[in-house]
Amino acid sequence: MTITYSIQNLDEVAKKLINSSTHKTWLFEAQMGAGKTTLIKALAKNLGVNDMANSPTFSIVNEYFGDQGKVFHFDLYRLKNQEEAYDMGLDEYFTENVWCFVEWPEMAMDVIPDETHKVSIRIINEHTRELNFE
Repeated sequence: MTITYSIQNLDEVAKKLINSSTHKTWLFEAQMGAGKTTLIKALAKNLGVNDMANSPTFSIVNEYFGDQGKVFHFDLYRLKNQEEAYDMGLDEYFTENVWCFVEWPEMAMDVIPDETHKVSIRIINEHTRELNFE
């Protein structure tokens, strides 16, 4: 599915993606500043999370609680290699049946389960993005 959107209709996009989902682990691919974290915040909000903070760049993972259970938000940008992912126990997060939104997944592909959705975001202009949801 391909969707062109702006920040004004982000909640509508989030609802559509959640309703189309067949997996709870989503991998986000986009350049820095494309809006990965902004979209993840909208997804979490639509899953009933009320206390969403910023991207977990420094902590690597943030855990939230919503109406539909736990939501994990990962930012793997600072990982140096797959070994660091295993050292932090990243693989254990994916054993629960909870929502997992992963930014910079290429840093730990051996740890991430096979059954995922891929979300790629491309900047069209300052206000518009194109999203591909697989």
